Amino acid sequence: MHVTSFRLSSRVCDSCMLYKGAFSIVRRCVKKSTGQEYAAKIINTKKLSARDHQKLEREARICRLLKHPNIVRLHDSISEEGFHYLVFDLVTGGELFEDIVAREYYSEADASHCINQILESISHIHQHDIVHRDLKPENLLLASKMKGAAVKLADFGLAIEVQGDQQAWFGFAGTPGYLSPEVLRKDPYGKPVDMWACGVILYILLVGYPPFWDEDQHKLYQQIKAGAYDFPSPEWDTVTPEAKNLINQMLTINPAKRITADQALKHPWVCQRSTVASMMHRQETVECLRKFNARRKLKGAILTTMLVSRNFSGELYSDTSDARDSNYIRPIRAQTGPSAPLRSSPALFWCAHMHLFCMFVIMEYISISWHFPCCAPIIPSLHGKVSPASPQEAQTTVVHNPADGTKVSRSSHSRKQEIIKMTEQLIEAINNGDFEAYTRICDPGLTSFEPEALGNLVEGMDFHKFYFENLLSKNSKPVHTTILNPHVHLIGEDAACIAYIRLTQYIDSQGRPRSCQSEETRVWHRRDAKWLNVHFHCSGAPAAPLQ
Repeated sequence: MHVTSFRLSSRVCDSCMLYKGAFSIVRRCVKKSTGQEYAAKIINTKKLSARDHQKLEREARICRLLKHPNIVRLHDSISEEGFHYLVFDLVTGGELFEDIVAREYYSEADASHCINQILESISHIHQHDIVHRDLKPENLLLASKMKGAAVKLADFGLAIEVQGDQQAWFGFAGTPGYLSPEVLRKDPYGKPVDMWACGVILYILLVGYPPFWDEDQHKLYQQIKAGAYDFPSPEWDTVTPEAKNLINQMLTINPAKRITADQALKHPWVCQRSTVASMMHRQETVECLRKFNARRKLKGAILTTMLVSRNFSGELYSDTSDARDSNYIRPIRAQTGPSAPLRSSPALFWCAHMHLFCMFVIMEYISISWHFPCCAPIIPSLHGKVSPASPQEAQTTVVHNPADGTKVSRSSHSRKQEIIKMTEQLIEAINNGDFEAYTRICDPGLTSFEPEALGNLVEGMDFHKFYFENLLSKNSKPVHTTILNPHVHLIGEDAACIAYIRLTQYIDSQGRPRSCQSEETRVWHRRDAKWLNVHFHCSGAPAAPLQ
């Protein structure tokens, strides 16, 4: 079938553009003979390396083999000079996990129905000697927005062809939280890796958070290799023993003893769900899953930041690994253009690549509550008590919203406390009109988006100096600032991003007490063992002292 048998919209618009990446776009297309709509992935092959060409051919070859109602089907693969077209099913229902949180009712039986369809897709690909290697929520889609729409497995970009049940080393591939112990040990592996990932997904479907979690990736991998997970109270108390039994069989460390897809389909919790799985509505699971989804989006936003951060710090990385996450960057997905050394100043570097990320963090931060005890492992928070304030610090209060049972490494906790402390000191310098202290904490090329600049990007200290000299230093009225729920993301060893709500109390010109609020994100970079603020984004009203 030639590409002309499909009609691609000639105009680029929101309705026809489904996805845009570095070297490919996905657009709606229509088969002329039937009027049927499909999704066409259009790859610019001129920009691909020889290795990427091989990966593309492998993906197309694998997808041609797979024809199952629970798999996004490839209908055509067309090569032309400079471009390659992959024509897939048009799936319009979005991610399964996003659909679940929008439901009015969600039970263990619903989770069983979901996992049944996922197992059907895994069984089909394993029968064809294909291993997906990247099973995760992002790749579980719904055929449509209709109630009861089929779950479809997507994205075979990391899939490989194997010889039956033979095990071999096919490279380090996958997404960290879903990697199996054998992959982390760099042992030979095969089809069982998909069943391990399925066990992680099932665990999340039942309680809304993953079985393995640590901000320190090394510790996360240690947990996985040891199979160190449990079923904590109270959220697991209402889950049936049969569901826990299936998870245990999926998350078996020894791949030879791990349950297969065909065996799992015969498990009572799956094939007899109407009598075995609980029908009780799981509201806490839905709430936790909503926050889990928000975190996944946030980690996606960090991808580009991690890429740029590594280039900026001079660390070299190669695409010898196919792992996908904020800690594993695949240039074909993450880059927005050809890679080139970064020679700009730290401030310009952060400005160019962080301002959209900062906006995203703020929007996520103010739209959800980060405090959810039932899923504490998801969002590590800072639950140490704030030390007594010195006289200079008396005007700033930090209010944490701790999550009990959170696991945070001491080094991560210490660095997060450093970032919060530096943010407190910076705000105190603003409140006190101390420009000298402010300049010691900020990079000379500080960039910012703030209400006072009317939405314009500001670089350097002159803009801020004007306010210090003409307003802040002359403000003798008391000002008290409260930093609400600071949330810190560590980006490598020498960079961090903090998001928080800044509540300011002050006395207006009439002597009346007032308060105002702003949502802020600050990016910190450590140079010569000293943290400097290199970029910040402030939304909402201008801070009280500037009014």
